[in-house]
Amino acid sequence: MTTSTGDGAPTLERVDDPWVDGSLHTDAGDVPRVRTILSASDRLGSMKARWGIGRMDYRVTPGLYATGNPSAESPVLVSANYKMSFDRLRAVLHGRDAWILVLDTDGINVWCAAGKGTFGTDEIVRRVQSAALDRIVSHRTLIVPQLGAPGVSAHGVRRSCGFRVVYGPVRAADLPAFLDAGLKAQPEMRRVKFDLGDRVVLIPVEMVSGGRYALLVAAGLLLLGGLSSGGYSLAGVRTIGLTGAGLVLGAFLCSAVLGPVLLPWLPGRAFSVKGAVLGLVLIGALIAGGGLTDSRLHVAAWVFMVPTIASFIVMNFTGASTYTSLSGVVREMHFAVPAQIAGAVVGFGLWLTGLFVAGGLGL
Repeated sequence: MTTSTGDGAPTLERVDDPWVDGSLHTDAGDVPRVRTILSASDRLGSMKARWGIGRMDYRVTPGLYATGNPSAESPVLVSANYKMSFDRLRAVLHGRDAWILVLDTDGINVWCAAGKGTFGTDEIVRRVQSAALDRIVSHRTLIVPQLGAPGVSAHGVRRSCGFRVVYGPVRAADLPAFLDAGLKAQPEMRRVKFDLGDRVVLIPVEMVSGGRYALLVAAGLLLLGGLSSGGYSLAGVRTIGLTGAGLVLGAFLCSAVLGPVLLPWLPGRAFSVKGAVLGLVLIGALIAGGGLTDSRLHVAAWVFMVPTIASFIVMNFTGASTYTSLSGVVREMHFAVPAQIAGAVVGFGLWLTGLFVAGGLGL
């Protein structure tokens, strides 16, 4: 976002986006001024990103922005260049004069980028220097989101560029109160809740990202359902194959929805265990309700496969949850993935064997 003039002084490029409303002249060049009222286009873009549509390209140009008419004393807030994070921040700054320093996080939100290292010390220092922030503001304070703390070394930032880091609240909605209190956060502002609403909004993107694989597995079982000791049969496709496809898709959808919704109440600490328990409940309810009338071999197969599917789907939710840490996820996957592979192999082996035992209707 920055270039330099002939004398080496940085100047800021104009950003031609609908959410930019002119520019503000500073000693370091013109800074784009952003609107603080989100448009219908902004909200539609967020909705599409929730469903995984254009998610990896939903980003803004890194650099320095302004809201209102900030002065040299106005606060500097640091954000990721994931547009949904940027939009949340500028929306709560309506009616306020502030600077927004956007880091290049490859279009990833603050919390995830901090874990990956793109929202970190080096990038903050790089952006402070490239924007010539010391020529724009008289103070030396950066307000960094609390969820970005894992990737930021406050003393490293101060040593490298002279700016001290103050960690803001967990939620952007608490920023106005935080600013009005002189950068003091109430204990409630520091607490990561991750309540039902926070979990439910993450369901669509998890469904979209995993849905294609669930459809491929379902299609494979649908076609394989026609196999039997007597050859290939379309009747088997319509019965055994269709049942198998339906169970795979049903297990996927139930796990993707009920896993996040019931997360705090599912037993176990590891997400893979929570998912396996959910899967056992689902297949148990199906068998008890008479909804599974396949052969005993196929029933046994689904007793393995449904919990395996649920375990894998719910375990994937760790990437969107603030309940977990990177090291915890690595430890969990060390034992969970081999167990899931074993469950899938045993379950599929029983299901495939059942196709050739009296056409899948025998033992």
